Amino acid sequence: MEIRTERISDYDEVFQLNYLAFKNREDESRLIERIRLSKQFIPELSLVAEENNHIVGHALFSKAEVIDGEKNHDVIVLAPVAVLPSNQKKGIGSILIQEGLKRCTELGYDFVFLIGHPTYYPKFGFKPARKYGFELKQFNVSDEVFMVYELTQGNTNSLQGELRYPETFFV
Repeated sequence: MEIRTERISDYDEVFQLNYLAFKNREDESRLIERIRLSKQFIPELSLVAEENNHIVGHALFSKAEVIDGEKNHDVIVLAPVAVLPSNQKKGIGSILIQEGLKRCTELGYDFVFLIGHPTYYPKFGFKPARKYGFELKQFNVSDEVFMVYELTQGNTNSLQGELRYPETFFV
């Protein structure tokens, strides 16, 4: 299996993968399309897992911001992550997430946020974000599913505020 940056030629296959992974819903696939067309899209943070010339997994990391009073701080949000149903439970999602976190670090970002399963994401080091002074008002979610990953250790003390997802998440 190869983890690589998504190519334009992968778009249709990634759409179908997300459609199947999210139980025949187009919401996540359409979100990906909107993010790709936005200024928050970072091409090298759209990752695919390829096996036998077929895409079996996809993870998208894109820009968002934390607002702290008058200050805006660029951060990354992870959404969505998908693996073909026939390939789930094989660690593909984990490999995509780990590669994405590595790339986010290399690009100089300090934080990655997500809304996700409270028992899955902590194994990568994601922690409840509100505990560190971050707020999320755009979505009504519990503390346990709103999480942050500190790319540079010790930075959770340097920033607090409201995470704001880009408008592309709400169209």
